[in-house]
Amino acid sequence: MTVTFEDYSEPMQASKSSSDRDVLATDLLESDAGLETILAAWNEATLRLQSTHEVLQAEVSRLNSELAEKNRELARKNRLADLGHMAAHVAHEVRNSLVPVTLYMSLLKRRLVDDAESGAILTKVEAGFTTLDATVNDLLNFTSDRTPDWRTFAMRELVDEVCQAVGPQLDAQSIAVRTDVAPSTRLSADREMIRRAMLNLILNSLDAMSAGGELVITSFDGPQGFELEIADSGPGITDEQQQHLFDPFYSTKATGTGLGLSIVQRIAESHGGRVTARNCPEGGAAFTIEIPRRAMGVAA
Repeated sequence: MTVTFEDYSEPMQASKSSSDRDVLATDLLESDAGLETILAAWNEATLRLQSTHEVLQAEVSRLNSELAEKNRELARKNRLADLGHMAAHVAHEVRNSLVPVTLYMSLLKRRLVDDAESGAILTKVEAGFTTLDATVNDLLNFTSDRTPDWRTFAMRELVDEVCQAVGPQLDAQSIAVRTDVAPSTRLSADREMIRRAMLNLILNSLDAMSAGGELVITSFDGPQGFELEIADSGPGITDEQQQHLFDPFYSTKATGTGLGLSIVQRIAESHGGRVTARNCPEGGAAFTIEIPRRAMGVAA
């Protein structure tokens, strides 16, 4: 539902200022003031009225922009809710079908252990089912609304763990990793959810650096909260991509579900925070997960 409103303050303020100006003019005319004094006073009152009018216009414009943004956010959340219900149903049905098929493939592979050619074909089929299972996991993570399991953990250990998991892909793409996360840094959050968000952002960066580059992981723990930034040296984010980055099922890649960044956003929001994206001055893109201090206090 789009909310609209009418602003009555401007006409009232303008009418009041205009009335004040008329009273001032009458008082001056009834006095012995000279014409020059009257004109100067009139001009001053007119300037004040114009200034008030401009201030009111700017405030109305600001409120209209804020209202439009709230309406867009409400519409986005409604769409996400509808998509979430649909995705949960599809993921449930697909996973139920995958379990027996995976079992049958395992049995078939044992019988074809001496048939190299058939075994190679079956391996490709298994790879296809692995991709399908990853898609189902994305859907399930996207629809998950579970409350974070607040625990305090060492952030540097988690960063090293995720980097080690994607190590083979980093080596294959000739991507150097630079980490600026102090060993003493500790975070109060859901460790598995933060791991998932970090992994999604890193994989997103790897896709942007198919020809090699540098991945930079930085953290900042300040009075307002905790920030984790993952930056790459890829081509950066276009204006069109910026508008749809966190929309579910939006992707510029030939493969994938387009849910990676939506999942990261949901994880950040479940912690009371947000995720932002920007282009780096030296090139590439940077994604930052922000978790406010007031949210982290829940873990205390």
